[in-house]
Amino acid sequence: MTVASLCDVVVTTGSFPLLSGVNLTLENGKAYVITGPNGAGKTTLLRLLAGLEVPSRGSGTVLGLNICSAERRELRRHVGWLGHETSFYPDLSSTENLLFAARTTGADGDFIPSALERVGLGHRAQVPLKSLSAGQQRRVSLAWLLVRRPQLWLLDEPYASLDEEGRDLISQLITVAQSSGATVVLTSHGALPAETNASSIVMVGGRIVENAS
Repeated sequence: MTVASLCDVVVTTGSFPLLSGVNLTLENGKAYVITGPNGAGKTTLLRLLAGLEVPSRGSGTVLGLNICSAERRELRRHVGWLGHETSFYPDLSSTENLLFAARTTGADGDFIPSALERVGLGHRAQVPLKSLSAGQQRRVSLAWLLVRRPQLWLLDEPYASLDEEGRDLISQLITVAQSSGATVVLTSHGALPAETNASSIVMVGGRIVENAS
């Protein structure tokens, strides 16, 4: 099943093109890694798939929703986003943050304890977020993805700020997501761990120059 389809999509800021004529098809249950130099458009492409960017030209659908119309706002309910910064409250604990997020989105809060255990934060579940390291805070965001169980995972440099154990965890969670039928799209500057089974998409200058999907 096709999860996302982009046709000649252009995204600009002012007159500067961030994406130029992007064509892409993503299939259900697969993982994709987008690589390329800084400024290649990797994060912009993820934001487009999340409904956070509006195409200047072209057409596309993600999870059956038209990204060129107001329908794209609905994507945020079905997409899991892991960026470089969290939107959690620093004075609240991991548990409190996830409970608040679950209540505001309708997610099942019963999964929170097991999700925190899964990412190795069960013993730190009641510690204020501001007392956690950058890598641990990133794990809280990963726990939120496990609670939400989105159809589409969008991970911007997910291996950043993580030690070897954390990197192994990311690879395991990608496998878990795929086995549940979710699609995973991640960006990376470097090589992925060997166990990460992902199709390669290479971007340069806002264009996809290689697609091995």
